Amino acid sequence: MGPPVIRTLAGVVALALVGGLAGLGWQASRSTAATMAQAAARPAPSVVVSPPLVRRVVDQREYAGRFEPTASVEIRARVSGYLQSIGFEDGQIVQAGQTLFTIDPRPYQAAVAEARAQLSSARAQRDLADLELRRAEQLVGTSAVSRSTLDQRRQQKQAADAAFELAQAGLTRAQLDLDFTEIKAPISGRVSNRRVDAGSLVSDAGTLLTTVVALDPIYFVFDMSERDFVAYGRAVKSGDLRSIRDRDVPIEARLQDDDGWPYQGTMSFVDNRLESGAGTIRARAVLANSDLFITPGQFGRLRLASSGEHDALLVPEAALLTDQASRIVLTVAEDDTLRATPVRLGARLPGGLRVVESGLKAEDRVVINGLLRARAGQKVVPQPGEIAPAATAMVN
Repeated sequence: MGPPVIRTLAGVVALALVGGLAGLGWQASRSTAATMAQAAARPAPSVVVSPPLVRRVVDQREYAGRFEPTASVEIRARVSGYLQSIGFEDGQIVQAGQTLFTIDPRPYQAAVAEARAQLSSARAQRDLADLELRRAEQLVGTSAVSRSTLDQRRQQKQAADAAFELAQAGLTRAQLDLDFTEIKAPISGRVSNRRVDAGSLVSDAGTLLTTVVALDPIYFVFDMSERDFVAYGRAVKSGDLRSIRDRDVPIEARLQDDDGWPYQGTMSFVDNRLESGAGTIRARAVLANSDLFITPGQFGRLRLASSGEHDALLVPEAALLTDQASRIVLTVAEDDTLRATPVRLGARLPGGLRVVESGLKAEDRVVINGLLRARAGQKVVPQPGEIAPAATAMVN
């Protein structure tokens, strides 16, 4: 086959390819036109809209923290001896004054008896010295007793008094040692496990026997940022809030798995300086724990009023969407076009409502139902609705 034939075949193939591509382009333009026609023919979705709910609220700030005991005591031995008995079960609730441990008291009972005998002897010596001094004072005027003898009697009386006081102190010390053989709970609370067993030799150097923590009331300790601390200070200065250093400022707290805020208490302490490295200040609240359900060391959350009462815009949680790192709501413009409106959110309120701090106006039409059928930029048919605490039960 010669070159003219090859050139002819190549031309035919090229014409075929051009024709095929032209056909594909024509089909694609037909498909796009059909899609656009279908979209134009599709009716605009219907959505339920409502202006934000306006309500008087108090802003709340939330803080994460940890529950701590109001008192924690290490139980240690103050005298040496063999541990005779243990008066509690590991982990039980004990009452203040309850005997927890008993050290063998017999050596200390003997020491008390010896100290009593020494006190009796010192008392007898003191009485004799007092009698001899009074006799010498009576006879010194008759020259039957010399002045030097009177001085000796006075010195003997002073020595006898000192010996008596020393014996009294010895008895007191011996009695204290005997009392320390019974180790009692200084506070009411939950005891830890025993660190030694009966029969062990404990030392007055401070052998740790167990610990006791107070549970009712209980502390909640948290760190407040410098920004929040300054904001509270400015609100107090303007008269909108009471100082969080006041011990009766109310708070609410919850455990990690609580839905609401079942625990109420008051502020009890704010530290005297901020931590320079962290930029936070330590604060503490106290709350009742009558059922002893909260255990020291548990994590929780606390919320505290951060403003006076004011009007706020509320939307249901179901109306909130997420756009990357921002929270948005869909609003309907005057031409019934949906638009995505970024908002800054505040506190959660009962009934599934959320405070909107900025981004919305009272007259905005917020989509509260039909979000699954709505997209920003499309036309919709808005239907009037109403935001209420039960709005979270609506189905999108």
